[in-house]
Order: sequence, then C-alpha cells, then structure tokens
Amino acid sequence: MPSINRTAAQRTLGTNGTAPFTTSALGLGCMGMSDLYGPADEAESIATIHAALDAGVTLLDTGDFYGMGHNELLIHEALRGRDRESVRISVKFGAQRGPDGMPVGYDASPAAVKTSLAYTLRRLRTDHVDVYRPARLDPKVPVEETVGAIAELVEAGYVRHIGLSEVGADTLRRAAAVHPICDLQIEYSLLSRSIEEAVLPAARELGIGVTAYGVLSRGLLSGHWQQGRELAATDFRGLNPRFQGDNLAHNLALVEALREVAAAKGASVAQVAIAWVASRGEDVVPLVGARRRDRLAEALGALDVNLTEADHTAIEAAVPAGSAAGERYAAAQMALLDSER
Repeated sequence: MPSINRTAAQRTLGTNGTAPFTTSALGLGCMGMSDLYGPADEAESIATIHAALDAGVTLLDTGDFYGMGHNELLIHEALRGRDRESVRISVKFGAQRGPDGMPVGYDASPAAVKTSLAYTLRRLRTDHVDVYRPARLDPKVPVEETVGAIAELVEAGYVRHIGLSEVGADTLRRAAAVHPICDLQIEYSLLSRSIEEAVLPAARELGIGVTAYGVLSRGLLSGHWQQGRELAATDFRGLNPRFQGDNLAHNLALVEALREVAAAKGASVAQVAIAWVASRGEDVVPLVGARRRDRLAEALGALDVNLTEADHTAIEAAVPAGSAAGERYAAAQMALLDSER
C-alpha cells in the first residue's frame, strides 16, 4: 500500500471563521460498502477502511441512510480500537427511505436534524461527528433553519463543523450568513464540471472548501468499465443514462482517449482522473469510493501523479468540458436527488 506524506498531503477546508478543518488530500467515500452499487464484502470493506487509515487517509464520508444505518455501523466496527481523534467523520442526513429501501423524500427540519444526529452518534459509538450536513435541500425548510439547528449542535459539542451537499451558489450564501460552512460536498469530475460556472466561484468567495464525490463518475472513469458489464439488480447504475447504450459507448471512447494521456504519464486512467480533480485547487479534496484494497491502492497512487500544463492540455483535449453523454441521473432519480444545479 502506498504511503501518504502526512504533512504534504494535507488540505485545510473552510477559511471563513471556523476552527481549521485539516484532512488528508484524499478522503474515502464509504457509501458503496453498504448501498447502491450492488453487493459488497463486509470483511473486505473493513479491511479497506483499515488500509486507508494506515496509509494516512483521515477523512471517512458516510450518510445515515446508506444501507439504512449499516454504513455507520460498519465504520464503527472498522474504527474499533483506533484513535477517534485521528479520524474525521463526515455524515450526511435527511434522506428518508422506506423498509424496501426506496427514497420517500427529505427531512431537514430542526427536529429531524437533532434526532438524526442522536441515532448517528449511537451507531458510530462516538460523542461527536466532525462534519454534519443535509444530504440535499429540503424544499419545505429554509436552509437557514437547518443550519441554525446544526449550529446549536456545534455549540453543544456534538458537531465540529457544518457542511452542505449538492446546493447552489445562492444557498451557500444564505447558509454562510447563519454560520460558517466548512465545505460543500458535490459531484465533480472530468465528466461532471457544472460547478465551475457559479458554484465553485461562490464557494471560494465564501471561504468554503469542496469535498468532491463521483470523481470517477461512478466507475466510468475507472478505466476498468467494459461495455456489456452485468450489473446487480441493486446497482443503481443500471438506470443511469451515462451507462446506457450509445451514451455508454460514447463515454467509454472518452475514457480510451484519457487512457492514452495516462499511459504517457505512466499512470492509470483512474489515477489521472483523481489527480485532475485534486489539481483544481488546494481547497478541493477528492472522495474515492474504493470498496476493495486493490482499488484503494490504485487511487492513492494519484497522489504521486503531478500534472503539468501540457498534461492539462492533453486531458482537456481527451475529455473536453461538457463532453459526457447522458445526464448524471435518470429522470426518476433526478426528481428525488436534484440540487439547485
């Protein structure tokens, strides 16, 4: 497993009055260990979290609705016997799901904020979370009320920092007027660059960092995806437009163009894709969704990829902005997951 230089590979998110939130240059997104990407091996998932921690990764990202609490319980098990203060746990809340696992809406009301955190703390067996954030905007609740409720939890010591997820520039400004916001978690990759127009500039104006998920575009940019791959019934990519028919063929052609750039660097496609996101600024931390130790090792290798100006030119030529075929989500998914973008 590659080792991370614990000093050089640190990034600080949030320069807007909060206590500094310093974390590793890469974070580990744990969702796929419990949900949405088909079956996962629990023992391998825990071993992957251990390998990440041992390599110097300090940021673990989860949601209380990932596997309806399973992901938080998994992280608790993985952290058993570890130094809690050396790990940063980021938790999303608010997404509501029925017994069948299907989404049924969002609740980011003040009461839900506090109730959800109470259950999260019990599942994680911890007395605080490092970043707490609503998973999406609740259209029924002004963001000021949601952030105000989390701010009370910060004051009480249960939460260290407040984050947001998948919101637009105006919401960032409204939220930051209530309490300093540490980071915005949002999809950002070579195939999903819409935040560059308004959201990223607003975040920087407000001193808000970015934790970028989907950096491999749910596997498309991994370099391992193949046309005709069989997906489990529980894998939501089976409905994702970017993985369908002609869209998939087009997107995989982009990956092959990127593979040529990666080969010239002596790197893998995934490493170049991750390195590109990391290169967007010291206020951007890519979240990698590795579920296995070999995929984690490959992702960590991105820290050794130094992209030159010529490399960036070649990457832009291989995967131009806006070149992805298909939307990020299917129409039915978008109705439940839509952000202000």
